[in-house]
Amino acid sequence: MLVVPVKEGENIERALKKYKKKFEKTGVMRELRKRKEFIKPSVKIRQQRIKAAYKQRILSDEI
Repeated sequence: MLVVPVKEGENIERALKKYKKKFEKTGVMRELRKRKEFIKPSVKIRQQRIKAAYKQRILSDEI
């Protein structure tokens, strides 16, 4: 459970902003989206290799 301390006289907008920031840091929505569908380990590895190759290509082009 998230608890956001609110000072007396503090604006509700500021309290909501604090809550949203804390909620984002917990990563709940990211985890829910990740669990929404199952990705086979072989597909994950393939995607990682494609990303790594892309990054390597970008880095080699800069030099």
